[in-house]
Amino acid sequence: MLTRGRRLSPTGLALLFLWTEVSTIEVPLDPKIQQDLKQPPTIIKQSVKDYIVDPRDNIIIECEAKGNPLPVFSWRRNGRFFNVGKDPRVSMRKRSGTLEIGFRSGGRPEDYEGEYQCLATNDYGTALSNKILLRVSKSPLWPKEVLEPVVVNEGSSLILACNPPPGLPPPSTFWMNSSMMPIVQDRRVSMGLNGDLYFSNVLAKDAQTDYSCNARFLFTHTIQQKNPFTLKVLTTRGVAETTPTFLSPTGTSSFKMVLRGQDLLLECIAAGVPTPSIKWFKKGGDLPAQKAKFDNFNKTLRISGVSEEDSGEYFCMANNKIGSIRHTVSVQVKAAPYWLDKPSNLVLAPDESGRLVCRANGSPKPTIQWLVNGEPIQSAPPNPSREVVGDTIIFRSVQIGSSAVYQCNASNGHGYLLANAFVSILDMQPRMLGPKNQLIKVIENNRTFLDCPFFGSPLPELRWFKNGQGSNLDGGQYRVYSNGTLEIRRTRPEDQGTYTCVATNILGNAENQVRLEVKESTRIVRAPEHLTAVRGTVARFDCRINYDPSLRLTISWLKDDVPVSLGWRMKKDEDSLAIHNVNEGDEGTYTCTASTELDSDSASARLTVLANALSCASADRPDPPTDLELSDPSERSVRLTWIPGDDNHSPITNFLVQFEEDRWEPNKWKNLSIYPGNLNSVLLQLSPFINYQFRVIAINAIGASRPSRPSQRYQTSGAPPDAIPGQLRGAGTKKTNMEITWEALLDTQRNGPNLRYVVWWRRQGSREEWKNITTKWLKHVIYDTDTYTPYDIKIQAVNDFGPGPESPVITGYSGEDRPLAAPTNLRVSKIESMRVHLMWNSVPPSTVQGEMKEYKVYYWRESSVLKWLTVNREKKTRSFQGTMSRPSGWLPNLIPYSNYKAYVVMANNRYEGPQSNVVDFQTKEGVPSAPKYFRIQQRHMDTIYLDWDKPAEPNGILTGYTLKYQTVNGTRMGRMVTENFSPNVTSFSMRRPDRYTRYKFQLNARTQAGAGEVYIEESPHSANEESPKHKNTIFASTHTILLIFQLRGEKIPTSCSAFESIISLPPAVVVTPTPSPADLVPTPTAATPTTSISATPETTTVTAPTAAPTTVVSTVAATRPVPDRPVLDLFRVVAPGRRIWNLTVEPNSNYANVSWEHNFPPDSTAFVIEFIDSNGTRKSVTVNHQTPVKLAGLTEGAKYELRVYSREYETVSSKTVTFETSAAYTKDQVDIATQGWFIGLMCAIALLVLILLIVCFIKRSRGGKYPVRDKKDLPLDPVDQKDQDGSFDYRSDEDNKPLQGSQTSLDGMVKMQESDDSLVDYGEGGDGQFNEDGSFIGQYTVKKDKDETEGNESSEATSPVNAIYSLA
Repeated sequence: MLTRGRRLSPTGLALLFLWTEVSTIEVPLDPKIQQDLKQPPTIIKQSVKDYIVDPRDNIIIECEAKGNPLPVFSWRRNGRFFNVGKDPRVSMRKRSGTLEIGFRSGGRPEDYEGEYQCLATNDYGTALSNKILLRVSKSPLWPKEVLEPVVVNEGSSLILACNPPPGLPPPSTFWMNSSMMPIVQDRRVSMGLNGDLYFSNVLAKDAQTDYSCNARFLFTHTIQQKNPFTLKVLTTRGVAETTPTFLSPTGTSSFKMVLRGQDLLLECIAAGVPTPSIKWFKKGGDLPAQKAKFDNFNKTLRISGVSEEDSGEYFCMANNKIGSIRHTVSVQVKAAPYWLDKPSNLVLAPDESGRLVCRANGSPKPTIQWLVNGEPIQSAPPNPSREVVGDTIIFRSVQIGSSAVYQCNASNGHGYLLANAFVSILDMQPRMLGPKNQLIKVIENNRTFLDCPFFGSPLPELRWFKNGQGSNLDGGQYRVYSNGTLEIRRTRPEDQGTYTCVATNILGNAENQVRLEVKESTRIVRAPEHLTAVRGTVARFDCRINYDPSLRLTISWLKDDVPVSLGWRMKKDEDSLAIHNVNEGDEGTYTCTASTELDSDSASARLTVLANALSCASADRPDPPTDLELSDPSERSVRLTWIPGDDNHSPITNFLVQFEEDRWEPNKWKNLSIYPGNLNSVLLQLSPFINYQFRVIAINAIGASRPSRPSQRYQTSGAPPDAIPGQLRGAGTKKTNMEITWEALLDTQRNGPNLRYVVWWRRQGSREEWKNITTKWLKHVIYDTDTYTPYDIKIQAVNDFGPGPESPVITGYSGEDRPLAAPTNLRVSKIESMRVHLMWNSVPPSTVQGEMKEYKVYYWRESSVLKWLTVNREKKTRSFQGTMSRPSGWLPNLIPYSNYKAYVVMANNRYEGPQSNVVDFQTKEGVPSAPKYFRIQQRHMDTIYLDWDKPAEPNGILTGYTLKYQTVNGTRMGRMVTENFSPNVTSFSMRRPDRYTRYKFQLNARTQAGAGEVYIEESPHSANEESPKHKNTIFASTHTILLIFQLRGEKIPTSCSAFESIISLPPAVVVTPTPSPADLVPTPTAATPTTSISATPETTTVTAPTAAPTTVVSTVAATRPVPDRPVLDLFRVVAPGRRIWNLTVEPNSNYANVSWEHNFPPDSTAFVIEFIDSNGTRKSVTVNHQTPVKLAGLTEGAKYELRVYSREYETVSSKTVTFETSAAYTKDQVDIATQGWFIGLMCAIALLVLILLIVCFIKRSRGGKYPVRDKKDLPLDPVDQKDQDGSFDYRSDEDNKPLQGSQTSLDGMVKMQESDDSLVDYGEGGDGQFNEDGSFIGQYTVKKDKDETEGNESSEATSPVNAIYSLA
């Protein structure tokens, strides 16, 4: 869309403003617009200005640019055209200007040293890169020399010269002896900045070693050593003490020039006996505390990031007990050019005006030179619409065809800056950028924004219409913003409809429609109420919602602001939350939140849990306090006294004092303080300038009382603010500003009228005065700052009574910019199967342009070493501390035997820098995952068939499988048997000694790295194995059973008043099932004690017989008909001493192995596995056999909560375990030739062909004389395939019929079925008829039932030949 500095709505497009005082077009980043937009070139990537290359590598000079049409690249070398095509060693990358210079065919890198500049050109202009100075790194050798022994007197000073060979870049130096041990340095012996070794005074022990200077050339990673110095010390009886003298620098004064932003290094090394100490001073002021640092035992002063204010005279003083001397260094700070206002791209419509501004500063002041398309503007063709005025180019009434790229060059003796900025003349008819026919849903009575982003050149005019008719919508409740957004201040149901926006300019028009739907708000119409419940009962919170039925409603519950963990105790339905078996841990505040995609509503209530029902029957909230009285008034305090109300059988634990004031927030009560329940008179600490009134609330274990009546008002006098605004911080939102923000004082902290804030700031470490501003707002923005510059900031609150205290000085930083440098030399130092260690070279702190927050490593799995395995190439990241001197780190959780790629970037708080080189690495072979599946089938009662599939992640080359199995008999385990298989074997069969023997199987795959994850299965029960019988009698071991009666049609009582009684029973009570009302008969009253409970209007009877005594709970006759179900709906029974523990879940992708321990007698209970998925769906499975249990049918990559409890004793439960199934993997490709079903199919086909050939041969030999029908009446011998147990398997000769005699169940079990058909059953009788030659001519008739077979069946076995005849 277009804008001319007008205010945008919050939903408008984020546009780049070039400046506010001139007209310009903001081009949106819409892909369709960008694709059709013709633009001059823009350089987007280039090599650094001072480019030093390694002579061992190929030379790559980067230059990339964008533009439409795509730019064409050319190069200048040393100011002249560089013909890339004529040099066979030089090539240019496709669609890029990057040069690659290779030396495989010969040549010297030194021949290509020089100054290079890239030009990117298209039809609309030419952009230039910086001038790139290319130099080849050099690491020369030490000159050959013979060093004579150095003879020196003890106590004298000494300088051992290093004079390293000149390298590019210069080497770093250090001193060692010939044994490669570093020379120990201290206040007496140290190395100077020039690499020389200085002795302030020589001792006799200095002759015990030799001294060799070493030069480290960082670029080529080489170290060269100079011939060692041998030191001879002439000792004397006594060493005379001497005054200090300077070894470096010499004389009394010197001069030092440093560039702005660099580090200033000043050095003073002195000789003398005893060794002098060094101190540093600055004339006329203090050393900059934040930037100054002392190195080399105080001999070196380092000031980092110098600026102009660091210029001046510095002096060092060397002193010992004999005397002192000083040396003065005059420091002058110069500056290479730096930007004050960098020119930016300018897009104009025909006949519009604009300007390019190029302002830079430096020392000396830089000169500004303008170029157009790479040529000086003075020699460019004249343009009447262009005028150059110093550092500004003004354009007036531009026309099509005058697009160009302008370059601004700011230079002085210390460097230069070059910036490209294009001027593009654009004309385009209006276009709509938003989605077509967008649907907007809003809640009634809210403010609504309808967006209509558009673009055009010249600026289109936008109008809105409703339902395709009427006048332009603007005014009243409508407001149209310049970016096309329509605001409806308060949306009503009648505002629903279709809105049309139309954009028009001289080239045409465009329109779009937005459909608005107004929805009803979401409201809680029945909020949860405060509850008091007895421990072990059920508490239920109601939450009934009224919402728009066309929206999807989501209801969530929080306990003390934490999401409720739904499970077997806490269950929610559409409009309530039920908490079963409440305990003290359930006490708290519960919040119901109802939300749709558009709005939400919430309400809260508190649950109080009591230990027993007796306290519930009598306790209640306290009555409110009365007779509030104020006394002892003072400037900032007053005494409040009250009379407590009745505590209602629950002691008052606290009193809460609240206040209300009528100046800032009238009629709003706030908490002031809370006091112990034994006080009724307290001294209240108050704030100035507030008109108070108070009230008191009493609190006991049940809850809070109603508030008391308010006290009389009390007015405090005004005063200056006492508080300091909190959360003071300074941070940049752009690279050239700093935004200072703070928190407002509370209304009770104002202390007086007309509150303001005074903010101070100054650049840290500078001598400039504090700057300040007074404002009523909560932020202040400082503009035109340098990138990431520290500032001192403080703040103070002020009102009409005076200023408050100042805050402590904090450090804020101006805005960050994108890091310039990429980490280099990313490499792999150590590789394991599931992790890898990476190392890289750190980036210079000066290039980060912000806080060195972190190094971020991006890595992804490129492929598996196993070519057939498909992998997920999702890119992952891992962050490492940004301030590490030697950055490195481990990438964990990798997949073994895989190919990975990785690169690293430096990141500050806002941006990530350029990426490093990409490294490739291959993880080592690891142990495989579990097989994809492991099935156990029982086709026959005495044989178990096992089959499995390869692991989803082999993590290497499979070497085989290991199967371990043992018999299981209750809790007893048999001997473990181990079978090993080759990798192409995926099945196994074994015989069971009897039909009741069960096995536990453990299967895992193997690689060279070892055995993988174990898949555990148990052989399933046979169909006729007996399950434990359910008991009809439940035994209770507790001394009391809490009977909770529920009247038919009403919910379970949860309030105290709803509990009727608690019945105490003796130990070992047997509770029999309650009879139905129809079975209730009068019972004679026993001689033993009887307790009666009235439960009108509905009744039932529970009888609990014991040896003696007996307690009978009877009822009184009802006054209305007895219901058709018992009134006793709930009673709690526990098993004495029984428990479930050590619940373990081993999740896989779509199943989990669950195991636990318990101390129940065998077959005394069944266990229920209850699990809940992340959607709140609850499922349960009842099991009778021993653990582990395979829980199948789970969702891959989902989270579950699971517990196990006794079906007969629900109170005996394990703890809840949370687990997550593994994510789905791409299925492996299967070699069909190794699959058992394929081999079996091929064998069956071969056998069938063989039988057909035999039949054809026999029929041919008989000459076809006698016809043979499809069915024979003689029984056949089984000559088909045998099963593994020796039985015969008769199969139909029809290809499409399934196997008869087996049926696969849903749980994977194969159940045997008896076949009702046999070849014998198809004969009509036992008397066969034969012809004279003996051929069989009997007729065949199909019978459906064995009992209908007529005649006698032959007891003689059918011959194989006759069986073949029957198939012919």
